[in-house]
Amino acid sequence: MLRSYPARSAARALKQQTRCNTRQFSDSPAPAAIATIKKGPGAIRTQATSATAVASATSPQPRERPSPAFNHSTSRQDNPLQHGRQPEMDESFIGKTGGEIFHEMMLRQGVKHVFGYPGGAILPVFDAIYNSKHFDFILPKHEQGAGHMAEGYARASGLPGVVLVTSGPGATNVITPMQDALSDGTPMVVFCGQVVTSAIGSDAFQEADVIGISRACTKWNVMVRNVAELPKRIKEAFEIATSGRPGPVLVDLPKDVTASILRKAIPMSSTLPTLPSQASRAAMEHGRKQLAASISRVAKLINVAKKPIVYAGQGVIALPEGPQLLKELSDKASIPVTTTLQGLGGFDELDPKALHMLGMHGSAYANLAMQEADLIIALGARFDDRVTGSITKFAPQAKAAAAEGRGGIVHFEIMPKNINKVVQATEAVEGDVAANLKILLPQVEKRSMTERKEWFDQINFWKEKFPLSAYEKADRTGLIKPQTLIEELSNLTAHRKESTIIATGVGQHQMWTAQHFRWRSPRTMITSGGLGTMGFGLPAAIGAKVARPDALVIDIDGDASFNMTLTEMSTAKQFNIGVKIIVLNNEEQGMVTQWQNIFYEDRYAHTHSENPDFMKLADAMGIQSRRCIQPEDVKDALTWLIESDGPAFLEVVTDKKVPVLPMVPSGNALHDFLVWDSEKDKERRKTMQERTGGKHGV
Repeated sequence: MLRSYPARSAARALKQQTRCNTRQFSDSPAPAAIATIKKGPGAIRTQATSATAVASATSPQPRERPSPAFNHSTSRQDNPLQHGRQPEMDESFIGKTGGEIFHEMMLRQGVKHVFGYPGGAILPVFDAIYNSKHFDFILPKHEQGAGHMAEGYARASGLPGVVLVTSGPGATNVITPMQDALSDGTPMVVFCGQVVTSAIGSDAFQEADVIGISRACTKWNVMVRNVAELPKRIKEAFEIATSGRPGPVLVDLPKDVTASILRKAIPMSSTLPTLPSQASRAAMEHGRKQLAASISRVAKLINVAKKPIVYAGQGVIALPEGPQLLKELSDKASIPVTTTLQGLGGFDELDPKALHMLGMHGSAYANLAMQEADLIIALGARFDDRVTGSITKFAPQAKAAAAEGRGGIVHFEIMPKNINKVVQATEAVEGDVAANLKILLPQVEKRSMTERKEWFDQINFWKEKFPLSAYEKADRTGLIKPQTLIEELSNLTAHRKESTIIATGVGQHQMWTAQHFRWRSPRTMITSGGLGTMGFGLPAAIGAKVARPDALVIDIDGDASFNMTLTEMSTAKQFNIGVKIIVLNNEEQGMVTQWQNIFYEDRYAHTHSENPDFMKLADAMGIQSRRCIQPEDVKDALTWLIESDGPAFLEVVTDKKVPVLPMVPSGNALHDFLVWDSEKDKERRKTMQERTGGKHGV
């Protein structure tokens, strides 16, 4: 054993102590010192003399050399986990490559379809899914198309859309669809290739910091660093994409991870659904008690309100029971219902209590009802700017009723950050909208429409004064009015609303479709709302048709929006995806020109472009096509489109400079809107003629 010596500081202290002990401050003898010596099972007490005690205290005493914990040898007896339960291990992935593990996890997640585009960094995965019998792979003409197809698939089915692309530009091309999905709450799981881990940060070929780039446009993203963690990350991706408010997630897959082979078992928990902990369950139970009290207060407000209104968003449609529970609430308490653009189909628009869509291009009567209501019940909606108009002038009667304790704004919302973000809620009910409606309904008192006669009389007066059907029917040039075409399509599909899905691009055609098609079933309107992505319509329609092959799926597009992703027509042909395409061709960016007309004195800066011959393009891609020019041919053309086999294309030449009305100009209150007036429209066209000299089709 090595001999130990005290440190210098300790030696100096002992020396000082020795000098002090030589001086006697009292004549009394020093107290006896007692020492205990352990020997065998017992201890023998020995008493030392004073001199012995002093000598013992003054002599240097060696001490053991301290040993840090990590120098101790670990034994099973010292292991605090030795009696713990060993995790159950999953050996089913042993011997599989990362690509093969991906394939197996898709099977376990129930994935039936994948949209994507191959490339070098993701080839180990594509090789593993080659000729897979578990799911179908749809190859678009561009990765952005794959992303929008996955969105359409998710919106039509309620299941997460899956995207598989390569590194670099393959991944960055999906950024727009991911932001679109985040804005609209669409579940989507994106897997992208990445350069090998040893090359990350070296500016290797097709390397991009996709994790950094996508952080702001995903709910969650992760790079898989080891093949052993791949199953866990895939499981987490699907859980996060579909939990709470759905949204996109991204999993970055370095090539060496997907190519390497798993050599050892992994915990079974890596592939099984995550269960809440005891602490989480306790917190949820506490939250439920708080919610119950909040919901009771909401019920009391509904029971005393004179002019209530339900404002329903996509949060209602996202839940299977949502539309039915909304109907039960509306029927029981006789409450009128208005929906957002993304909430269309959540409430039957043929119901007399339906107010149709609200907002910037919503019905005038829905907007007026929101301003006049003493209680606004927001269900799964987020009060975005296109709905509220001027915030300071929004819902004045509800705010006044809140101050008096007889109404206000109640907000049912699953995403906490959306509560009180734009509008201050009188009462907030956080969590699953359907679950909370089930608690609310028994507490709501029954009211008949007769009991709310004054409220419905006012609403019906607005409906008669400002009908959505108010627009110029006969065109001076004999061209087709887009509103008329949408109404005709709605009539032709009236008998099959549950199995008719409409996808749109972004622009005037989107708003006309929302206004003039009668929505009766959930998940039948698929459009880009929050981000407003032009080019969304065609790939989203393809994805919806893949999800629901027995449904009639129609893409209603504008020529400018359609130009952005028209190459996906060949995808529909290649995979025999029977989407129907309607392009309303007015040879301009209609919504932008409408703003230029209203706010910029008809200065049409770069909003007119020369289109290709759409029929020739469709023919070149192997898709049957037809063009409609005369109003009297609209019904026959639409009938041909609906009854055609496989993908089909219909170009409809429409009138130009037709405004979307009603319209709440940006910054105005909801009750301060523009509506169509024949005399004002004549004056508007005359002014345009004078300003432009007859150019731009005026």
